[in-house]
Amino acid sequence: MDDVVNKCQADMEKRLKGFETDLTRVRTGRASISVLDGVKVEYYGTPTPLNQVGTLSTPDARTIVISPFEKNLIQEIEKSIMKADLGLQPTNDGVVIRIPIPQLTEERRKDIVKQLKKMAEDAKVSIRHIRRDSNDAIKKAEKNKELTEDDSKQLQQDVQKHTDAYIKKVDDRLAVKEKEVMKV
Repeated sequence: MDDVVNKCQADMEKRLKGFETDLTRVRTGRASISVLDGVKVEYYGTPTPLNQVGTLSTPDARTIVISPFEKNLIQEIEKSIMKADLGLQPTNDGVVIRIPIPQLTEERRKDIVKQLKKMAEDAKVSIRHIRRDSNDAIKKAEKNKELTEDDSKQLQQDVQKHTDAYIKKVDDRLAVKEKEVMKV
């Protein structure tokens, strides 16, 4: 039955990694190419990740520059960034696309923090679902006489320890990102 606890921990770790990935996509007022991770460009009829059709760089804290591998992709890349609804306004000079990252207003920062808290709560709910599923598997094994009552209680305590640890990790990541967003 230790495999239930191990699977529980592995699933919680996956959920934490997903939450961390979601956090990297949130704009903080500094140029970061990770905000463009979800952008797909139509390339010969196939949706292709932006970083596979051009070179992305951040020459300064307020600008992202995209140098397409093929010049005919400039309009398509611009269109894809606009469609992604990231609140960014790309401009091109025929050779590269520049995306200025606007300074965040206090109101926008607070909206972003609200969005972050919702993402964190979703991650915690997901972790609690994993706990519930693990505990159900343990209780079922106990009911089927595969486990003693003491072993069942011990495994459920282990699952709860993992749950508490991963919820704390989510809270810690949220606090760091929140501080980053609110920093002027």
